[in-house]
Amino acid sequence: MSNRWDNNHDYHSFANVDEVRVRHLALTLDVDFHSKQLSGVAELDLEYVDSSCRELWLDLRELSIIKVVDDNEELLAFNIDREDSVLGQRLNISLKSATDRVKVHYVTSPDAQGLQWLTPEQTSGKKLPFLFSQSQPVNARSWIPLQDTPKARITFEASVTVPVGMRAVMSAMNDADAGLNGLFSFSMEKAMPTHLLAIAVGELAFGQIGERTGVYAEPEVLAAAVKEFEDTEQMVEIAESLLGPYPWGRYDMIVLPPSFPFGGMENPRLAFITPTLIAGDKSLVSTVAHELAHSWTGNLVSNATWRDLWLNEGFTTYFTNRIVEAVFGKEQAELEVVIEYGRLKEELATAEFDAQNLPANVQTQDPNDAFNRFTYDKASMFVHDLEKRLGREAFDKFLYRYVQHFAFQAITTEVFVEYAKETLLIQHADKITETELLEWIYGCGMPSWFSPPESDSLDKVDAALSMWLKGARAESLETRSWRVHHWQYFLNNLPEVLQQAQLMELDDCFKLTASTNAEIACDWFRVAIRNHYDPVLPALTQYLIRIGRGKFVRPLFSELQVAGYDTEIKEIYAKARKGYHPSIVVQLDKSLKFTSS
Repeated sequence: MSNRWDNNHDYHSFANVDEVRVRHLALTLDVDFHSKQLSGVAELDLEYVDSSCRELWLDLRELSIIKVVDDNEELLAFNIDREDSVLGQRLNISLKSATDRVKVHYVTSPDAQGLQWLTPEQTSGKKLPFLFSQSQPVNARSWIPLQDTPKARITFEASVTVPVGMRAVMSAMNDADAGLNGLFSFSMEKAMPTHLLAIAVGELAFGQIGERTGVYAEPEVLAAAVKEFEDTEQMVEIAESLLGPYPWGRYDMIVLPPSFPFGGMENPRLAFITPTLIAGDKSLVSTVAHELAHSWTGNLVSNATWRDLWLNEGFTTYFTNRIVEAVFGKEQAELEVVIEYGRLKEELATAEFDAQNLPANVQTQDPNDAFNRFTYDKASMFVHDLEKRLGREAFDKFLYRYVQHFAFQAITTEVFVEYAKETLLIQHADKITETELLEWIYGCGMPSWFSPPESDSLDKVDAALSMWLKGARAESLETRSWRVHHWQYFLNNLPEVLQQAQLMELDDCFKLTASTNAEIACDWFRVAIRNHYDPVLPALTQYLIRIGRGKFVRPLFSELQVAGYDTEIKEIYAKARKGYHPSIVVQLDKSLKFTSS
């Protein structure tokens, strides 16, 4: 482990949280679709760690600060005294005394990285515009001036003004019966990390699923969403049986337009969900289970810095699998772990070796780089290994106590290690050693004792693939019982190089280019691109224009680059770019070397 870094310091925030902390945010926002701006007042309640502190440092990204006042409405001096291309700007506010409250009047940029403004044409209903946020990891600062670090958990309330006839929702308690009179109020009384602040505004209807679960969506999408996610209440009950009572009151979801850049985002009380999960057969709803699992591992117990992201995503990916097993059966759970390991294996083969550990050492990099297969899937394999060593019953006790011990806290990797030394390594000294624990967390690559996950359910896929590669016709393969995960495994285990006739045969037989399942389509397109199977290009173009989910668009553009489709990249990206979320645009502009000229 390197000694270069202070592992307790958040390198992705300018905030002076060790001197003064924002404990509560009262937010007043006016949503202007014409100017694509939020104008607002952020009222920040302060708690002094150092009573002599007379400066408040906040994170911004391209916010226009109109004025700053204290709780007596007296003007406070401020200036923007630091700037960084990744982190944004530091707002330095001079405090006349140990004031308890500061009010920042501000306006967002039309190009705020954390907000996407969609025209009516970009929505399902085609009648009203749509706005949604994506704050993780460091984009909350592009629509609210705050201490934008997971270390500084806050409660918040908000008053939001929108055009009459539209609905606003936030990561707080939402009222599905609220009138569409243009004014909405929200309250979140439980302290949460700032990257979970979220807002959406549009033509939204609500569908009830269970007593404390439901889904918001555009009216045209609602019925399909309610049907696809009808097992959510059961998922909550399963999760509670493992990690204790659901801590946030309600678990609602909102299905966003296709440009939403993630599969889901665990914003408390209102998980943001991509419409690409609506496959019609519940085959992709493990992402719903994943966002739900974050309610405990991620929202209740949080990463203190983006280096510690694996504490969120690794435990959550494992916990997701437990929920899937309980709701959908052992076969599907096993299949998902094998697919998970397949993704990890791909990244193990291409990533720098010294980056293949659990802490994402991105202190001088973009925190988006922390979201990789090591913080998700290698970390999940670690947790699975713990369960295997301890036995499920003993491991469940450890996991439950861990979550309850650190509830409503943000912790570092080193805090977890110390906790494990005081509990796990004492209570189960015969099952795991300190050396093994540290090898999993800080070691690169996979531990020497690691055994890849397996599933007997994939034997039939291996047999079919072997037969086809030996000359059997595709139409002779028995695939009628295959799930999505079988198809993913089949596609991901095809040889790197295939003949055009082979690709045409698979496509003609299984209609892969026309697949309406976003996961299968993406995996097939990657195979096709690698082998210059050009009949996919029209469908691929429409896919990349229609869907803005980073999990799909980033690898597909990367495959196109590697395969030398330079002209096609320019043509496709020029059409698709305006429909992507600003945070994805920033990443793709960089990787594709895009210039507006």
